[in-house]
Amino acid sequence: MSPDLRAEIRQARPFSSPEQEAFLSIGRTWAVLEHSFSEALKPYGITPTQYNVLRILRGAGDSGLCRAEVMERMITMVPDATRLLDRMEAAGLIERQRSSEDRRFVTTRITRRGLELLDQLDEPVRTLHRQHLGALEPARLRELISLLAQVRDNA
Repeated sequence: MSPDLRAEIRQARPFSSPEQEAFLSIGRTWAVLEHSFSEALKPYGITPTQYNVLRILRGAGDSGLCRAEVMERMITMVPDATRLLDRMEAAGLIERQRSSEDRRFVTTRITRRGLELLDQLDEPVRTLHRQHLGALEPARLRELISLLAQVRDNA
């Protein structure tokens, strides 16, 4: 990625403020990273959103989570979570079980197939992370993480 965002997005005029440039730079960076991640996941037949759900459910363990808990932990917001989970269940990556005590409560768990897929993806995803962020020294990475947390706290 070019260090000059204006040139990269072919913007003729200067940015109206450093905040605007930072905002657009974050958005552009996210778009580049997300596209690369999507392309890396394509051969495995899942999207970044589905990958995120699988990681959340792997972390939850055998107890699983309800749909709302999964969505609270998502990196990006999903407008139709039920449909997303329907597709993942149809693909055999997750399973859902309705509570016998409260039929409104449905627990979602990762399946063996979902776990195996994540196991296959662990190393390629680590490699992708190193490819994108490995040029930053550890202190710079920690600084980046801290700065991004500040931005999220003010959003």
